[in-house]
Amino acid sequence: MLHANKRIGAFRRLAGHASAAALLAAAALAGPAFAAEEKVLRIGMTAADIPTNVGQPDQGFEGFRFMGYMLYDTLVLWDLSKADLPAKLMPGLATEWEIDPDNHNRWIFHLRQGVKFHDGSDFTADDVVWNFRKVADPEAPHYDSKQAALAAVRIPALAEVNKIDDYTVEILTKEPSAYVPYQVSFWFMSNQEQWEKVGSWAEYAKSPTGTGPWKFVSQTPRAQVEMIPNKEYWDPDRVPQVDRVVLRPIPEASARVAALLSGQVDFIEAPPPDAIPRLKASGMNIVTNAYPHNWAVEPSLKEGSPWRDVRVRKAANLCIDREGMTQMLGGLAIPSKGHMPPGDTWFGKPTFDIRYDPDAARALMTEAGYSSDNRASVKIAASTSGSGQMQPLPMFEFLQANLNECYFDVQAEVMEWNALTSFSRKPSNEGEAVAKNINGSIISRATQDPYSALERVFMSSRIPPNGSNWGLVQDPFYDEMLAKAASTFDLEAQDEILAQVHAYAVDNAQWIWVVHDVNPRALAPHVKGFVQAQSWFQDLTPIRIER
Repeated sequence: MLHANKRIGAFRRLAGHASAAALLAAAALAGPAFAAEEKVLRIGMTAADIPTNVGQPDQGFEGFRFMGYMLYDTLVLWDLSKADLPAKLMPGLATEWEIDPDNHNRWIFHLRQGVKFHDGSDFTADDVVWNFRKVADPEAPHYDSKQAALAAVRIPALAEVNKIDDYTVEILTKEPSAYVPYQVSFWFMSNQEQWEKVGSWAEYAKSPTGTGPWKFVSQTPRAQVEMIPNKEYWDPDRVPQVDRVVLRPIPEASARVAALLSGQVDFIEAPPPDAIPRLKASGMNIVTNAYPHNWAVEPSLKEGSPWRDVRVRKAANLCIDREGMTQMLGGLAIPSKGHMPPGDTWFGKPTFDIRYDPDAARALMTEAGYSSDNRASVKIAASTSGSGQMQPLPMFEFLQANLNECYFDVQAEVMEWNALTSFSRKPSNEGEAVAKNINGSIISRATQDPYSALERVFMSSRIPPNGSNWGLVQDPFYDEMLAKAASTFDLEAQDEILAQVHAYAVDNAQWIWVVHDVNPRALAPHVKGFVQAQSWFQDLTPIRIER
């Protein structure tokens, strides 16, 4: 077990009778020379606003990356220290966990001792129980409906969380689930003592405290959030190396590039492909890595949708020039052959070959009753920017032009990223999707764990709000096989089941798959130590500023 390496910070005393206030005043007068001593990392995010900071973040996985895993911890964390291997689970606030051999609906988690929240209060089993009630018990005084909505698709298997002793909890599931360690990796521990002190989540947001490697300082909506290192973080190897981090939402790609080139930020997410040569010529480092993600159209199977016909879905998959789109993206993408990239453990052996064959696509559309005079009308919700979206508007226009050549009539419903993620939390036969006749949605999905990759999008019981099956897939094969996978605790056997599920999804053209991202980032030359993990999540703690 790792123990917290206690470090007590204090102002150094100088000769004479100078007070702390006098020292600060002197520092202010010193101006740039003094300020230059502080190592500040400034990041340009793709999000349009600051992610929610009270525990469960919004803004998709960018919110997890730049708020969730910075201020907070989860019982199980992701190892983000390697670039050459896919990220794996590792101990977090729990040092170990096991399934009850006599009851596969019961897990035991052993908590890390000595962990403290940023305000100095202890983390114990009571906090775990309290954090479950905040998202699962509407009768609890601290229940937060927004966090509950954000957590619903992350921890659907959890039924109860009970204290065994101060550093042990039991988690009871609704049915046997081998995915519990993955699910709790998305569930963040807010500070019970701080909430009880301030009395509401609105007040808590003004001074949020977690157990994470960064501490909150301040934020300005749609402008920036500042954090400083948690010098007493329980894992001494992950105490941040810079003095301060400033996160700025800059949803426009060209604006992010301009901010980096002008020295306003040091690190940007998703630089546009046409800016890469200029960034490299200016000395910026471009880092990429494959990671578990797909950029695809999720078709709605609601009544009246043309996507209900598998021939239409297959035609769409055959009508996309993925190599051309990859070239448009400056090579910063991998053409899709399915939900998972080829070679993935879960890829399986599908018989439907996803390729660019517009003649075959038009033949399928003709067979389905469509023609140049009778087009399949599809309206697809897409975002202007956001987590994992790469360059969504140029990509959508490319996709639109392709599909329109194959007897489709493609329209866009463009939304801000957070609005799109909120839209996706209602099934496609309700709300805005019905009002605006939207029958497709592009939200990049994580494929890094079995639940996120397959169960939450293809199982009929995961139709929102119980998951992310926005398109209303209801197929007994998925239900039977995914339930079997979730209750299979032998990983090799589980992998075989999931490979069969993926092959079935491809053969049924369940989605219209386009490309996988390689997650490009541009870093100023003085930014050192960043390791781009094969994950949606990244760790800023190793970064150094060396000018």
